Amino acid sequence: MNASPKLWHGVYPAATTQFTEALDIDHDATQGVQSALVDDGVTGLIILGTCGENNSLEPDEKRAVLKGAKEAVNGRVPLVAGVSELTTARAVAFARDAEAIGVDALMLLPAMVYVPKPAELVAHCRAVAGATGLPIMLYNNPPAYRVSFDWETLDALVDVPGVVAVKESAPDPRRFTDVFNRYGDRYTLMAGLDDVALEGLLLGATGWVSGLTSAFPQESVALVAAVDRGDWTAAREIYRWFMPLLHLDAEHDLVQSIKLAEQIMGRGSERVRMPRLPLEGDRRAEVIAMVEKAAATRPTLAGA
Repeated sequence: MNASPKLWHGVYPAATTQFTEALDIDHDATQGVQSALVDDGVTGLIILGTCGENNSLEPDEKRAVLKGAKEAVNGRVPLVAGVSELTTARAVAFARDAEAIGVDALMLLPAMVYVPKPAELVAHCRAVAGATGLPIMLYNNPPAYRVSFDWETLDALVDVPGVVAVKESAPDPRRFTDVFNRYGDRYTLMAGLDDVALEGLLLGATGWVSGLTSAFPQESVALVAAVDRGDWTAAREIYRWFMPLLHLDAEHDLVQSIKLAEQIMGRGSERVRMPRLPLEGDRRAEVIAMVEKAAATRPTLAGA
């Protein structure tokens, strides 16, 4: 199975899950966030990724969010569901349910909490891939999840047809070239860390899974469009403007920062579920100042 250009190209924001003041899921607001991103030109949506607070939701809540996204998007763009569970059995069950709900693909994380050996990580991925006919993008993020999809692991998954792509969130952009040199086009690469996104696109990533797109979707779409047409001057201009905010994606409080940015830009609420807490004090003031400066200095997107 090869990744389709429609599925793995362009900008895929990791959409946030919105909450009421009581911290129940606000389904109307969540669907509103999803629909607004599509209206602003994104190519697809990641539902229940890190920014979707996957691991803060109950199993039935996750299924409900996917059903809501399916309704809100109504086939306009592909939907990719994050698979982030404590055990392989739960990951298999969720993958099957996500397919039944009608999402287009899965983004598969290692099992949470436990740090697997390569053979265990391979077994986890094979089990999920064997349970669904959906194409799977592996999520490689060693700083966040303490495990890497290293060569031993990727070598062992070459013969699994359902594993088609890698979201590369390692902070070293050399990984893009190393993966391509080792595997050619066997794995489609998606840039997955916001502050090395342009480097990833230059080095062969076909698209960008983004956090800060949730606050500034038009600029994110324009950045990738500039790359696609080879306009590196425009791409650099947008990227340099964006970079202070993009660095937030590499911090442990990225979810709170991104949701605060959404709120400032009138696109959502900063409410998060524990164990996360909203930003406060100097950190909150710092992020607010960054977002307000970005909003006041937005680049011209004519011709993008």
